[in-house]
Amino acid sequence: MAKNMNGLSREFIIHPGETLKEILEDRQMSQKELAIRTDVTEPHVSSIVNCQKAISVSYAKKLEYALGIDASFWVNLQANYDKELADFEEINGISDRELEILKRLDSIVKHLKTIGLLEPETRGPMLVINLRKLLNISSLIRIPEVFQTGAYRLATATNVDPYVLFTWLRMCDLIVEEQETEQGLDIDRLKDKIPLIKELMFEDVADVQSRLKTYLAECGIKFSIVKNFRGAPVQGVIKKNDDGTLNLLMTTRRKFADIFWFTFFHEIGHIINGDIEDKLVDYDFAKGEAEDRADEFAANTLIDPADYAGFVAKRDFTLPSIKRFSVEQNILTYILIGRLQRDGHVRYHQYLGEKVKYVLPEG
Repeated sequence: MAKNMNGLSREFIIHPGETLKEILEDRQMSQKELAIRTDVTEPHVSSIVNCQKAISVSYAKKLEYALGIDASFWVNLQANYDKELADFEEINGISDRELEILKRLDSIVKHLKTIGLLEPETRGPMLVINLRKLLNISSLIRIPEVFQTGAYRLATATNVDPYVLFTWLRMCDLIVEEQETEQGLDIDRLKDKIPLIKELMFEDVADVQSRLKTYLAECGIKFSIVKNFRGAPVQGVIKKNDDGTLNLLMTTRRKFADIFWFTFFHEIGHIINGDIEDKLVDYDFAKGEAEDRADEFAANTLIDPADYAGFVAKRDFTLPSIKRFSVEQNILTYILIGRLQRDGHVRYHQYLGEKVKYVLPEG
């Protein structure tokens, strides 16, 4: 008895010929008589009854005449058999290579189960099948080739794992799929929202993500903070949707609040600067003019550039001076400290007690 990897027997997959055989026996009709009634040869009927031949649509019509059983019954019976047989062969045909890829994806697969995108109890070959469906790909082996189609900006860095990155990007799409927005992308409204968004830096961290979702939804942007994984060194991803909206997903890899807000406004900069053609995957190591413009937008949005230049020129980077300037700029102290650290004016170990870490819920 042939069994698949989940313990199901091949014998439980019933060929429609077995049903036809039972009906003939019940009616005491010979195969020869059925052959005459359906205008085919007796060997043709025999091959179906012995599960060697499929019931075609045309023969289903003939059975409808001969037996008074609607053709759709036979067509559906054959289709169900074909599907079950294909499923059986598929799950038994999964290669060791795909199972190895599954191990490679272990961390992100566990997370997909946690957030309800995969069934928690699914394992082994059946998990491969479910993951294929989730990722819209018929074989996990082909994942790296998808990046060559032009839909993704794949980096060549050694710390990028195409299997993890592909899965992570699909997860991002699914996390925001059901979010609703009031309209398509509205850049002017987004610009108007920036002062309100900046005020969130003063709010309880528990409210930050939900408030951002609300503000951005009003601008045609679906937003979420997502978990990061080794192999997908991404700080954010922005994607255009067919309905004119955008998806904006961010990670919180380093946890510091100043990095979160700089990264957030960096991504907003990409949107306002018109950098999104289809999908922009913002790697941690990304370089180029677009990245520089987005960095400049983030820096200038958080702190007035002329005022910051004047502050730096004084060369007084004591904590009291930093706090006074932060109050003048209506920003929290950690924002200025983070900027000074990035620009090399203070060392990264300085003023650690003033730095704030965010623990945000992740999709």
